[in-house]
Amino acid sequence: MLRDQPSPAPFLALADHFADAVEPANFPAHVLRFRNRRWSKHLGLDDLADAAWLNHFARFEPLPGNLQHPLAMRYHGHQFGTYNPQLGDGRGFLYAQVRDGAGNLFDLGTKGSGQTPWSRQGDGRLTLKGGVREILAATYLEALGVHTSKAFSLVETGEQLARNDEPSPTRGSVLVRLSESHVRFGTFQRCAYYDDREGLARLVDYCIAEFHPDADAPEMATKAVNLLTAITRATAAMIGQWMAAGFVHGVMNTDNFNVTGETFDFGPWRFLPVSDPNFTAAYFDQNGLYSFGRQPTQGAWALQQLASSLLPLADAEDLAKGLAPYEAAYQQSFAAHTHQLLGLHGSGDLRTDLTFLQAFYGWMTTSGASWPQTFFDLYGGEASDTRLKASPQAALYQTESFAPVREFITAREATHADRLTLPYFQADAPVTLLIEDVESLWAPIAAEDDWSAFETKLAHLEAARLALAP
Repeated sequence: MLRDQPSPAPFLALADHFADAVEPANFPAHVLRFRNRRWSKHLGLDDLADAAWLNHFARFEPLPGNLQHPLAMRYHGHQFGTYNPQLGDGRGFLYAQVRDGAGNLFDLGTKGSGQTPWSRQGDGRLTLKGGVREILAATYLEALGVHTSKAFSLVETGEQLARNDEPSPTRGSVLVRLSESHVRFGTFQRCAYYDDREGLARLVDYCIAEFHPDADAPEMATKAVNLLTAITRATAAMIGQWMAAGFVHGVMNTDNFNVTGETFDFGPWRFLPVSDPNFTAAYFDQNGLYSFGRQPTQGAWALQQLASSLLPLADAEDLAKGLAPYEAAYQQSFAAHTHQLLGLHGSGDLRTDLTFLQAFYGWMTTSGASWPQTFFDLYGGEASDTRLKASPQAALYQTESFAPVREFITAREATHADRLTLPYFQADAPVTLLIEDVESLWAPIAAEDDWSAFETKLAHLEAARLALAP
């Protein structure tokens, strides 16, 4: 049973200002392809039979005591540096808001649930392949300890869709995504565009009450600056995690950042095969604006746009102070997450750790070492010696250029040496999610409706999560 919700759907108080009530699409078929058992248990939804699950997460019948009509969010945003005031949830909506046992708020949002006032002549649908890709990306990021939204449900809809970037017609689906918030930087930008100070203030109060209570203050100007500081730290931490995980988001538009610092809106994402700062995920990003190495800079730029949207509430000089923690928070996150993925304690001194990062990632780039294999081989420091010798890139660890990296690593203590006995580390190779892996998983689904390789990959990702979790 769904846990009692003491204040269901608090966003409803803002809905008149920031959303439009919409109707979900009426799909011709409902075939359950994925349900997130672990997170549905966390929210008290694990006892739903499949038929009830489909009623809620494919037909979108309201959850008890929750939103009676889905809400398509209104927002603006910078897309590849150009401001666009014609945005909003074009193929998704906020379906429900639920709290876990600790009272933390979660949004259940959709992708592919039909047309809305913001569809801009699109069909409001999601391809089945797109849904599969998001499940894989979100699950892998979670396994790597990255702050991310979660794929909650995927249902095949029986529709045939036409797309330019997939062989068409292609199968349709509807995805439900679990996240802490769907409030985007672009939600604030929309208020600023319309000079809506009242709306901005209401939005600030909502975000502080639900997500950043430590930012509360007596005066609205102070609240706005404190909230910006909290969002700055959260965003910097997320991007630091991306960089350690070798993740390339692909489309870092301001409508693709949210106030809780979660990874979401997966589009042309990629994971690095090797270290390459110029690696670009989106084929249409011809200038490399959102390349891997530019992600920290683009995160800072997006935060600057958020700060600008708060100018009706606070002075520019004070808002600039709210952005000031970004660089240090990013460096701390990048260093801490690199050590976490290597199963090592940091030195306790950020400057020393950054020196290590420079040596480590510099060697990764010049040597051409496999990104996932390197982290797998080096996990646990000195305890990884057996895997180093058995690795397919063992020769790289014998080179003179690796010596400084080895010195740094062997000087650090392992955080979880006992985890090296887990099945994940008994394998010859780590789990990977390169573009070739995704295509090989999709091929049998497309050709024969064979989901066995996909299910095996999810099991491998879960093994990685158990081995690598903080």
